[in-house]
Amino acid sequence: MINTNYFEYGETEKQWLRSRDSLLADAMDKIGHIHREVQPDLFKALINSIVGQQISTKAQVTIWKRMQERLDPVSPENFGNIDAESLQACGISMRKALYIKSITDAVLDGSLSLKLLPALTDAEISAQLVQLKGIGLWTAEMLMIFSMQRPNILSWDDLAIQRGLRMLYRHRKVTPSLFAKYKKRYAPYSSIASLYLWAIAGGACADLTDPVPGKSKPKKQIIKHPSTGI
Repeated sequence: MINTNYFEYGETEKQWLRSRDSLLADAMDKIGHIHREVQPDLFKALINSIVGQQISTKAQVTIWKRMQERLDPVSPENFGNIDAESLQACGISMRKALYIKSITDAVLDGSLSLKLLPALTDAEISAQLVQLKGIGLWTAEMLMIFSMQRPNILSWDDLAIQRGLRMLYRHRKVTPSLFAKYKKRYAPYSSIASLYLWAIAGGACADLTDPVPGKSKPKKQIIKHPSTGI
């Protein structure tokens, strides 16, 4: 049996957010508890983040399954023992294959210590991860939420988060200063607020619509994890 891990939060976090924001509190009550799958293995999450870039969920699931079958178990050692061409044969581009090799090399030579990351601050983790080829700030933030379960991440670069903010608070535009206000309001549990904003952006509250005319729902931007394809 495969054990499924979910982002952990409870009444403490929910009550804090409810006390800080009545509109968010109403949405949370309508949506209920969100069971969001996470991938605690950071190496798997890093590799899968590269695989899933700019392709459909269906394609990502197919390629990731193929990669896991050929390289079981998914580990730095196994990925270090194959060349970029073998990775490309799984169905990814050579650029992605080289990104994966670069990340694997960084883990194997110690320039990136996955074991030491949990002891760092969010800013320090981001600074380390964005030095890796193929990993930008948004991907680093998603890894912090969906692999490391960091509790206070609200991503400015996430289009669905901005859509959720527009829908919940009826803003026609979310400016950096407005975004900073909400991030401060949600702290220290911005990640839990993010879960609800993503749900709102996805249509979980039928009475909440995007106030910007013609704005369609953004493509799903959440990082796809190896065990789930989400």
